[in-house]
Amino acid sequence: MDIRTVIDFLDKIAPPALQESYDNAGLITGDITTACSGVLLALDVTEAVIEEALQQNCNLVVAHHPIIFKGLKRLVGKSYVERTVIKAIKHDIAIYAIHTNLDNVPDGVNGKIAERLGLQDCKILTPKAGLLKKLVVFVPVSHKEQVMQAIFSAGAGQIGRYSECSFTAEGMGSFKAGAGAQPFVGKQGERHYEKELRLEVVLPHWLAAQVILAMIAAHPYEEVAYDIYSLDNLHKDAGSGMVGNLSHAMDEKDLLQQMKDLFGCTVLKHTALLNKPVKRVALCGGAGIFLLPMAMAAGADIYITSDVKYHEFFDAEGRILLTDIGHWESEQFTVDLLFDRLRENFPKFAVLKTGVVTNPVQYF
Repeated sequence: MDIRTVIDFLDKIAPPALQESYDNAGLITGDITTACSGVLLALDVTEAVIEEALQQNCNLVVAHHPIIFKGLKRLVGKSYVERTVIKAIKHDIAIYAIHTNLDNVPDGVNGKIAERLGLQDCKILTPKAGLLKKLVVFVPVSHKEQVMQAIFSAGAGQIGRYSECSFTAEGMGSFKAGAGAQPFVGKQGERHYEKELRLEVVLPHWLAAQVILAMIAAHPYEEVAYDIYSLDNLHKDAGSGMVGNLSHAMDEKDLLQQMKDLFGCTVLKHTALLNKPVKRVALCGGAGIFLLPMAMAAGADIYITSDVKYHEFFDAEGRILLTDIGHWESEQFTVDLLFDRLRENFPKFAVLKTGVVTNPVQYF
């Protein structure tokens, strides 16, 4: 198995098209055609993690945070980033980052946090717009099922918990085959009328190319008439943060203590207690203060995130319990998430979790 095989699987879990514009997810160093000797999973990539990969005979490090976030003008070893990249390249270790694209899927970073908290009825806190397209294709009635199945198998027609969603309407198509054409029906030089179905499906834009190829391969016509429209609809399965409900309402202090235990926090920072039970929980792993207004709009009793600045705590305005649990603490179980998914798909392949604690923040 080569490195490309692992990356292709990870790209299906969290499509690269879902990463934020400022991000640098994806393959950072390495050759995807190289045989993969093993995968080491980490939250961050440091020199110690690369050394561990060497000791464990893993030539692919999969990390949540990209080691290269901004452009590097030189590689001379003056910073930990430069030294880490140099070490990885020198020893032919590929580095792959699965960052905000993993934040923006339901079963990603935030889904894992929600699972740890035991939340129910979870949904994306802020779904993204502009990610969906609609494919419209005109199909002869005789080949409706064949073309529909090809389109569905390629990933189109998924709306929330429903799959194979489509709409069809019957109409009459016409065409005249020219010289050199090989029409499925009709004759060259004669206008032909054919009962056709207008078939419509919704799909995420990053699947457009493969859906179109599958559709054309299954379609009987030599020239296929189809349209692609961009939609402004929200993609409910892609976006930032998550909101859900506890199985039962909890006292604020009890929930805060549970969070300390679950996430191994030495300390929690939070706004003043509101002296009311907590039932609805909004969260965002990593730096997520930008979602505070959406958490309040969603009716959350508490918003859990990290990297909250002093003045940003004021923005809760006594309407919600704002809690900062720490960046590393909030995202640490991303390694477990990736481990479980990779081991499930590659059960006989070496997939390891790092033993290096990369959290740069310490508490006294």
